Amino acid sequence: MASQLELELKKLKNAIIKISNLAENQVIESMKALLSEPVAQGKEVKKTENKIDKLDVKIDEICQNVFALQQPVASDLRFIMSAMQISNEVERIGDLALDIIKTNKSIKEKHDLILRHNIPQITKEVEEIVLKTILCFQNLDQNNINEVFELNNTIKNKSVEAIQAIINEMKDNSKTVVSGTNLVLVLKNIERIAEHCTNVAESVYFMINAKIIKNGKK
Repeated sequence: MASQLELELKKLKNAIIKISNLAENQVIESMKALLSEPVAQGKEVKKTENKIDKLDVKIDEICQNVFALQQPVASDLRFIMSAMQISNEVERIGDLALDIIKTNKSIKEKHDLILRHNIPQITKEVEEIVLKTILCFQNLDQNNINEVFELNNTIKNKSVEAIQAIINEMKDNSKTVVSGTNLVLVLKNIERIAEHCTNVAESVYFMINAKIIKNGKK
């Protein structure tokens, strides 16, 4: 029969997976919006945001309850500490995705800009890194962790290149300044999403190996 601690830890893991899936949905919707594909209604996006915020609070409460009432051993303590960090990172991913959806409305005549600067490929990689991040936590998989680190570097490099190209285009064509500026903001948020995914992967690495790493470097 499972102990109370085991039940609480299982509840905690399920809550992390749930909040991660909700954040993934927000990221997918934000990438659809960027590419002018059909997206969920504003009410649905807002409802998902509210669910993420409530789950973030619930996860903190579960962690505090375990600390206060249970006696977790070292490996369980690592899990609980990591879960609190992961929840905060995932909540930020959801917020950034929502910011992208809002900013997207200010990117006029964006189709040509997006195609010229490799944005569709970047959006695919952002969706992929979020999925890999969920899997690395769900399966405690070292391979997924490494893939998150590699994707983060790829996304960062492509975003930096795209941002510079957009800035150069704005210098040559004043008509692209408003759309270009907002697209740069979106790319910066995409970079931040990838960074938060890396932070989650680092927390999972800590859970598995009891070692702290930063910036994907072991």
